[in-house]
Amino acid sequence: MKTVLHKANTRGKVDLGWLKANHSFSFANYYNPDRMNFGALRVLNDDTIAGGKGFGMHPHQNMEIVSIPLEGDLEHKDSMGNVGVINEGDIQAMSAGKGIYHSEYNKNSDKEVKLLQIWIHTKKQNIAPQYDQISIRELEKKNKFYQILSPYKNDQGVTIIQDSWFHIGKFNANATDSYTINKKGNGVYCFVIEGNVEIEGQTLEKRDGFGIWDTETIQFKSNTSSKVLLIEVPMNVD
Repeated sequence: MKTVLHKANTRGKVDLGWLKANHSFSFANYYNPDRMNFGALRVLNDDTIAGGKGFGMHPHQNMEIVSIPLEGDLEHKDSMGNVGVINEGDIQAMSAGKGIYHSEYNKNSDKEVKLLQIWIHTKKQNIAPQYDQISIRELEKKNKFYQILSPYKNDQGVTIIQDSWFHIGKFNANATDSYTINKKGNGVYCFVIEGNVEIEGQTLEKRDGFGIWDTETIQFKSNTSSKVLLIEVPMNVD
């Protein structure tokens, strides 16, 4: 088993007034040659957007883009004709393919929206873009990791064009669980949204990231009430 630890306070930071963000990996003006990616996971941004503000229409190409609102409501528009709101408890996935434009705005003028913005290198280049969004509230299991994204359209959760699986879990103190790798050669990036946990004996706190690879299973314990996201991705990217 191999591991890499990214403590919350070592992330890149930006404060534009309307946007406050923490970058687990090199992004925009934050560059760290040791923090370029974790396998196919290229971006994990922890964003806070002020009321009524957001990202104007901008392009993406050949990247899988996943948004998970943690608080508030995010208004979405894109060049595929999708218009709607991504709420807390939802997950949105876009395969940018040969090219899309989209915008993301805080729908509410009186409160912030907090979200995780995740980019993953795609498995196929220059394909037709696709969009997927669901509520994950009805999928929730008590003190267990449950799947919210996979590569398969008929599987649980949203779909992207990569051999990647996302699981999320809300745990009480002293709860335990394990995770089994779906595809040989993949690794898992564990991101603590809330709480204090132990993963393979490593203690992690709020917003810490912990990458694990060269293993088949991962052991988990929650020391306090916690919420954790697991991002399984290929470790080799062409």
